[in-house]
Amino acid sequence: MRLYSLLRLGGKMKITVICVGKIKEDFYRKAVSEYEKRLSRYCRLEVIEVTDEKTPDNAPPALEEQVKAKEGDRILKHIKEDAFVFALEIQGSQLDSVSFSRYLNQLAIQGKSHIQFIIGGSLGLHGNVLQSCHERLSFSNMTFPHQLMRVILLEQIYRSYRINRGEPYHK
Repeated sequence: MRLYSLLRLGGKMKITVICVGKIKEDFYRKAVSEYEKRLSRYCRLEVIEVTDEKTPDNAPPALEEQVKAKEGDRILKHIKEDAFVFALEIQGSQLDSVSFSRYLNQLAIQGKSHIQFIIGGSLGLHGNVLQSCHERLSFSNMTFPHQLMRVILLEQIYRSYRINRGEPYHK
């Protein structure tokens, strides 16, 4: 069963992106806005920004852990019990776009109506956040700025909806 037929039966899935920090660059804001607009026909999208902690350059590991813990506490306040939660992290599973779309479709078939994605700050996610997630997902072995990662994630969610509905989308 394709996702679009499930959506006709039960309404739009809710997708929440919880991320550390605000987008500062205008070109990232425009890209996020474009994907928010495109996704509005497929799902109910919510983007939650939690405050990032200022971290001095060359901070000792103990301070970096404190920073991740503070950011993690802010993230955890937004995780919903009924949601299926993905943490975006470099050690996570890597999927191609078709596999990712199938995964989201399978979650919908299983009755998951709320999916949350978590994007950490520049230091990554605290262990408490990772333990609260159902799945860890990596888009590459490379490190991306978290602002760019938001754009990439939204594009892949949009691509997933297009794939699951059999609609054309560039490859």
